[in-house]
Amino acid sequence: MSVRTQMLTMAREAKLAAAALSVLPTAAKNRALREMGAAIRDNAAYLREENARDVAAAREKGLSAAMIDRLTLKEATVAAMAAGCDEVASLEDPVGKISSMWRRPNGLLVGRMRIPLGVIGVIYEARPNVTVDAAALCLKSGNAVILRGGTEAIHSNRAIAGIVAEALDRSSLPAAAIQLVSTTDRQAVYELLQLEEWIDLIIPRGGEELIRAVVANSKIPVIKHYKGVCHIFVDETAELEMALRICMNAKVQRPGVCNAMETLLVHRAIAPRFLPLLAEEYRRAGVTIRGCPVTEQVLPGIAPATEEDWRAEYLDLILAVRVVDDLDAAMEHIRRYGSLHTEAIVTNDYGRSQRFLQEVQSSTVLVNASTRFSDGFELGLGAEIGISTTKLHAYGPMGLEELTTAKFIIYGSGQVRT
Repeated sequence: MSVRTQMLTMAREAKLAAAALSVLPTAAKNRALREMGAAIRDNAAYLREENARDVAAAREKGLSAAMIDRLTLKEATVAAMAAGCDEVASLEDPVGKISSMWRRPNGLLVGRMRIPLGVIGVIYEARPNVTVDAAALCLKSGNAVILRGGTEAIHSNRAIAGIVAEALDRSSLPAAAIQLVSTTDRQAVYELLQLEEWIDLIIPRGGEELIRAVVANSKIPVIKHYKGVCHIFVDETAELEMALRICMNAKVQRPGVCNAMETLLVHRAIAPRFLPLLAEEYRRAGVTIRGCPVTEQVLPGIAPATEEDWRAEYLDLILAVRVVDDLDAAMEHIRRYGSLHTEAIVTNDYGRSQRFLQEVQSSTVLVNASTRFSDGFELGLGAEIGISTTKLHAYGPMGLEELTTAKFIIYGSGQVRT
């Protein structure tokens, strides 16, 4: 069977499964999700063994530390995958939810009802936990999903897919509800992207190169974010200890992910006091600072920042730092160089915090908290299938509701249009 035929067959079967899932009772979906969570816990050792094969191969190929970090299934990661299934099961089911109703002058009662999108294609690199997150979210929201992970995680993804398939079978749900593209042939991705008749939405997760390639070749609508150039602005009124904690967490806790801080903006009035304290903490953590001319004066010996640094998504222990005159200058920098992903302000001034929330148009904006909270699980979505910076139809971390759309429903009593 050719790759094209394989992908077409999977898509057709997914379409049939999606029809069944769209009317599945919430209780049946929740049972299947809890079955998935239990199966992952029961097979944790097996999953980590298969993942170790992928990690060893990645090291041999010389993949980056950030890529290996995303690829690795630690004990806590596997536990979080299982917990994510249970968390999604506990969330309110958006399918069938009536968001509003209103009466027209002619007596018609008009409303909006949430329905699944249909068949979702998820194309992703490195992170095998995405296999579980996407499967759980799509199942709960009544969508069938076709998963195509990266070659570097093939053993991990095949193991996870096998466990999920057994859970679906035990729950008497269609096997085609959650399918993994098991071939490593890159042609499979191209063929999937042509199946606009069968697949309703594509969600790519990975580096900018992957996402741009998907967008360039897809006949299907694509939800995307190209990169995460995330900023924190430390205002002159910020509490220094709070700012230090937040900036350390945002850069150091996990630098190889899209919600890590890449550029720090510091108010000129606080820079001479704050930057030396922060630089010492970063030095101990192994962070390299690249700064503007004012930052270089405050921190002699650091590397100068170039124009490219302000646009860089390092995904590493590297940070660009700019000293700015005020809030307006900080927001102007974000408008010019940001990627609409996540921005934060550290301040004790309520008015400035409200201006930042209102005027910064990124998909997630925080006050006095780390950018690392831009995550579906952390925001109470149970998990996320991706982060959108496209504004249509979703914006920010995508959970259950973002995997549905709203149709009009109308109750009449014999009305005809005149």
